[in-house]
Amino acid sequence: MAGADQPHILVVDDDDRLRDLLTRYLGENGFSVSSARDAAHARASLAGLQFDLIVLDVLMPGEKGVDLARSLRDAGSKVPILLLTALSETEDRIAGLEAGVDDYLAKPFEPRELVLRIEAILRRYGELPETTEEKVETATSDKVTFGRFSFDLGKMNLQCDGEHIYLTSAEQALLSALIKRRGQTTSREQLHEMISGNAVDPAASRSIDVQVTRLRRKFEEDPKQPRYLQTVRGRGYVLYTD
Repeated sequence: MAGADQPHILVVDDDDRLRDLLTRYLGENGFSVSSARDAAHARASLAGLQFDLIVLDVLMPGEKGVDLARSLRDAGSKVPILLLTALSETEDRIAGLEAGVDDYLAKPFEPRELVLRIEAILRRYGELPETTEEKVETATSDKVTFGRFSFDLGKMNLQCDGEHIYLTSAEQALLSALIKRRGQTTSREQLHEMISGNAVDPAASRSIDVQVTRLRRKFEEDPKQPRYLQTVRGRGYVLYTD
């Protein structure tokens, strides 16, 4: 068993070879790792252990990864989820974001990229220390208010009248990007690059749309007629704050 100070990761994948490879690689890179071969096995592990993040394959026999993620979110679980998808399966990525996963990674991928994405998610949840660059940015950040809501750019924390509102790390990253460009129209492609640091992929625009819809449900009185997070037709989105 790895040290108690190491983030505990659950790898869920029916591919024995890939599951073993990821378990070994993540263990060599500072994580405590458990693995599960399918959703039922994962549920048993989640019932008995606490995890800091789940790496979840989208295609498995029986209950699919997206269905497991949706079920966990519906049950109130806030553990971050990183979804592994096939490169061509855009619909799976969109469905995953709609289900409340925090990020996705298309197969095939370099194991090092998986580690970097896991670390980025855990930092947003406060499970890992910030990098030097993030500390500098946080030092100059402040709370930004809009209506009854406030967002702390340093803690990535959204509140309404002082009450915490849960956001996935993907939603945190999107709201942070919008706030940094508040009052300015930002394209879907720009937002994707600000959040992921990667070039735009075919699912980027739709994934941003899905996350915007989820964000609006968190702080707009009428998500269909938003006051703060507005669509600029043909150009992107703009967030208006106080």
